[in-house]
Amino acid sequence: MTQPIDQSRPQPKPGVMDIAAYVPGKSAAPAGVAKVHKLSSNENPLGASPAAIEAAREAAGRLEFYPDGSATKLRETIAEAHGLNPANIVCSNGSDEIIGLLAQSYLQPGDEGVFTEHGFLVYRIYIQAAGGVPVVAKETNETADVDAILAAVTPKTKVVFLANPNNPTGTYIPFEEVRRLHAGLPKHVLLVLDAAYAEYVRRNDYESGIELVSSSQNVVMTRTFSKIHGLGGVRVGWAYAPAHVVDALNRMRGPFNVNAVAIEAGAAAMRDRAHVERTVAHNERWLGWLSEELPKLGLRVTPSVGNFILIHFPDDEKYSAAAADEYLSARGYILRRVAAYGFPNALRMTVGTEEANRGVVAALTEFLKS
Repeated sequence: MTQPIDQSRPQPKPGVMDIAAYVPGKSAAPAGVAKVHKLSSNENPLGASPAAIEAAREAAGRLEFYPDGSATKLRETIAEAHGLNPANIVCSNGSDEIIGLLAQSYLQPGDEGVFTEHGFLVYRIYIQAAGGVPVVAKETNETADVDAILAAVTPKTKVVFLANPNNPTGTYIPFEEVRRLHAGLPKHVLLVLDAAYAEYVRRNDYESGIELVSSSQNVVMTRTFSKIHGLGGVRVGWAYAPAHVVDALNRMRGPFNVNAVAIEAGAAAMRDRAHVERTVAHNERWLGWLSEELPKLGLRVTPSVGNFILIHFPDDEKYSAAAADEYLSARGYILRRVAAYGFPNALRMTVGTEEANRGVVAALTEFLKS
């Protein structure tokens, strides 16, 4: 029986109130904690490039002017750094915006969008916002499974989202597997490769997706400045895509979707290769250290190639992820609960400063003895 429509106030269109709003990682500790180490959002512990900070300061002196609506300087800087044609680059208010624009551009009501079991939560949100149907493909060993993704594809599928590496697991699939996935998709299905953490990966069998985009008509790669470049606060991302997809995105995006500070800071950050290399070296050292030290405490960790690590806790209420989160927060260590990602008994930890990394391991040592 059809429910009567409430005419007493404006109502959102059907499906909007079915969306579970995205909840970011917390950033505050309980009152009275002297020092807080925020390890909940995969931010760069070294901060942004000094060159990017200076560029942002200079841009702040010209805030009365609209930015370049095409973000030309930023697109050309990205293109030069990666050997790309700037005409195939779209810049955005974080890579999240690109994901949303792709869903709005390529999904009609009733169309299906596929993503993996522990994939980024915004895929589901944007699929639903476009009126599409979210379809989840099971993972194997907390890693994307190409056969499961292909099995989830139906005549209604229009978009497949693959985070590689994935958040919050930190796992990845070799690029031969990505190519096998692409080969198995119908040509009208758009494959979106979310490579937000690509710069951290040090594996010979990994590629971010640039070559596949260059040789295909149905692949898009998205990237962000929020992670390796430490620019989460100004919200800037980009996509590399075929010309026809770029055309669609430029018709859908806002006219000034990347602000002037983001354009200048992003261009400076992209040119500062030394800062990127320092960040990668720091991450490689401390990701390796955490991957060795945490299992010594009896905790399972998911092998990660990103700048974070997923820590699994015992099936014991006293030593659960919730109890560990409370214990760590009281000591100023803020990690990320990931129950919404299908891990009710795990915490995701950003690779932080040496002080933060050693502090978390020491605190967990005491917690597990308590």
